[in-house]
Amino acid sequence: MLLPARPRKLAKVPFVELTDGRVQGVVSSGSDLGRVYVSSVEASSYAFSCSTNNNRPCGGARGTFCNHIPALLNEAVLQYGGERVARYLRVDVADEVTGQLIALEMSNTQPTPADSSAAATVFSRFLRHLAYLELTPTTAPLPEMQWFPPTRAVV
Repeated sequence: MLLPARPRKLAKVPFVELTDGRVQGVVSSGSDLGRVYVSSVEASSYAFSCSTNNNRPCGGARGTFCNHIPALLNEAVLQYGGERVARYLRVDVADEVTGQLIALEMSNTQPTPADSSAAATVFSRFLRHLAYLELTPTTAPLPEMQWFPPTRAVV
């Protein structure tokens, strides 16, 4: 049984997901309001990638995790739970699982940079999620969500 996501602040990391064998998402720039970074860490190998939304490499990711990776992992832990994130990434951590602890354990293995080919897909998913925020509130079903089965009959 999965517990519901805990509320989190979306200003720093507006989008995070566990998919395609990676923890990946969008992290806001600390210095430029118009810039975001698409960051990811692969399970098992811990290969990491971080680039801007227009595919420029992150200046802080020089052979090791930049600040965007721990921020992404912290938000993943808030959203999915520490044990689930650690299990997904295949990181052995004991006791209190935090994003910082997961990042530390992974960085101790000296992971290598990965290519940023997935960045476009991740950013596209993020933009699609943003589009849902622009919809007017309604209880009518959304056509693209029709493949979800109903959870119970309405009386």
